[in-house]
Amino acid sequence: MELKFRRNPDYQSLREEMTPEHMFMDRRHILTAAGFLGAGSILGALPACSEPQQTTAKVSAAAGGHPAPGAALKAKKAAYTVADQSTIEDAFRGYCNFYEFGTNKSDPPRYADMMKVSPWEVTVEGETDAPGKYALKDLIDYSKLEERVYRHRCVEAWSMVVPWIGVPMAGVITKLKPKSTAKFVQFETYMNRKEMPGLGRPVLRWPYTEGLRLDEAMNELPLFAVGAYGKALAKQNGAPLRTVLPWKYGYKATKSIVKIRFLADQPATAWNKANANEYGFYSNVNPEAPHPRWSQASERVIGGKGGFNERRNTEIFNGYAKQVAALYAGMDLQVNR
Repeated sequence: MELKFRRNPDYQSLREEMTPEHMFMDRRHILTAAGFLGAGSILGALPACSEPQQTTAKVSAAAGGHPAPGAALKAKKAAYTVADQSTIEDAFRGYCNFYEFGTNKSDPPRYADMMKVSPWEVTVEGETDAPGKYALKDLIDYSKLEERVYRHRCVEAWSMVVPWIGVPMAGVITKLKPKSTAKFVQFETYMNRKEMPGLGRPVLRWPYTEGLRLDEAMNELPLFAVGAYGKALAKQNGAPLRTVLPWKYGYKATKSIVKIRFLADQPATAWNKANANEYGFYSNVNPEAPHPRWSQASERVIGGKGGFNERRNTEIFNGYAKQVAALYAGMDLQVNR
């Protein structure tokens, strides 16, 4: 049966705004290849259409003095990259852990928009000569952003390759003037029960905290990230500020940071408090140190050329031994997990 349609009088002007057919089909092809379409897909866990959200973000970007989620960012490409193909952005945005919103992978994309990220302040306290409350723009120099492509390894034995945007952590730490008595730095995640439904579950002892030895934080690899894929971070990925620690398991990264605390003693961390037998303070990627529920010998690569079916052997320190192995010289990595 032949179908006939009457064109809208404004068809010509609307036509100029239409997504070209080849782009629409290419996007569907990419999602299919990555395993997001078809039987058993996780499409329900992914944002169905992220572009309108990004456009809105650009309009409202200046409200808190820092770019809103989805706003375009300019960054210099740094000499930190990997040979592997980057994870497609839809997978990065839709397949993530952020337990403050819920324990399912679909919960952060579903509920994160409830969180307010502007205005935003970070409290700096403890063993520092520069305590106080800092607006994000006073911590992060947005004129010196770098794009670094890092591997991301979850303890659940899956991984991604992500083009992060941010600034080296070492520079920010130096600006915050830790005292000679500071040996550790702790990060704390935003917590608001009205905006984060997952906080109603006693999965962890909230708020979420993580920490590093100060020499780890001053290494060349750690990043204070404010964006990924050329845009300011989505809320479910840790907007507006998070840490990126590519040689450690993903749970060591702190999302939506509201406190930086310098300490003389090793701080408690969220997962270590929850189960010290499974989650150590260091949490370095180590294929020789198995987790009770997940072998760490290999990993499932998410959203790469093989969709969800590609596997790769896990490397010690996630492939970053050259940059970080000296930090742990003489330590038993099986004991100091």
